[in-house]
Amino acid sequence: MTDSIDLTTLRVIAAAADLGSISAASDRLNLAVAAASVRISALEDHLGFRVFERSSRGVQLTPGGHLLVQRSRELLADADRLALDLRDYSQGFQGYVRILANSSAILEALPGKLEHVMRSHPLIRVDVEERSSPDIPMAVLDGRADLGIVDIGNPPQGLVLQDLFTDTLVLVVPSAHPLADRDRIALIDAMDQDFIALTDGTALSNRVMLAARQAGRTVRIRMQMRGFDAVCRMVAAGLGVGVLPLEAVGPQLACLPITAVPLSDPWAIRTHRLITRSAPPPSPAARTVITTLMAD
Repeated sequence: MTDSIDLTTLRVIAAAADLGSISAASDRLNLAVAAASVRISALEDHLGFRVFERSSRGVQLTPGGHLLVQRSRELLADADRLALDLRDYSQGFQGYVRILANSSAILEALPGKLEHVMRSHPLIRVDVEERSSPDIPMAVLDGRADLGIVDIGNPPQGLVLQDLFTDTLVLVVPSAHPLADRDRIALIDAMDQDFIALTDGTALSNRVMLAARQAGRTVRIRMQMRGFDAVCRMVAAGLGVGVLPLEAVGPQLACLPITAVPLSDPWAIRTHRLITRSAPPPSPAARTVITTLMAD
């Protein structure tokens, strides 16, 4: 029974109630007077009661008309908000974006970049979850995340990569360690040391293990930690050395008795990449976040 009630007719009735005149309401809404009158009459026939009492002085609402206009204003306000929300969504100003990022991205790049996203697009909700780089591509490909930030070389087919930021791997040693005075060091020259490593399966751990295998050596892993801070604390206790990104361990270098020795190996310079699905394309909100993250 609601198929004859449309938003345009409700706008005509609300305007006529405000102005006391159907012709004035027509002028406000850029409608012909006859078309507005037909809309009102058709709705009155559909509802079975008069919305307006008409006279030479204009129109006045009936009791049923008062109820209709009161509810109409609520519906029209909701419709206007919906139209604005949909416009904001289509233009990328509003929406929900889920990001999976590796530890380095969360510590080094994302805080400042996401602060800019939140400040410039407050209606976009961004959720971030920390994952290891090897686990992220399939999650993005399967649609469990809108975008990811990874340290990988060759992603699965169906993903698009964009360079986001770089960092530098260093050998972290106790400040009193014999290697602490070195200006630079190749990983192979530290192979006699006990290593405090990250858990297996992280991109950083994979890099170190691959480099050691290519040099015909084996990393002597004494302990495996889940996070950069834990590695630094074990190194500070004199239990071994570790390989970590310099940009992520600044706070630990400032407060713990450890030293960062630059690695001379070419693979020590890492490029972290933003990945998205090639199809379907990212949502408008995701495109806005991507643009903001990629901006300098």
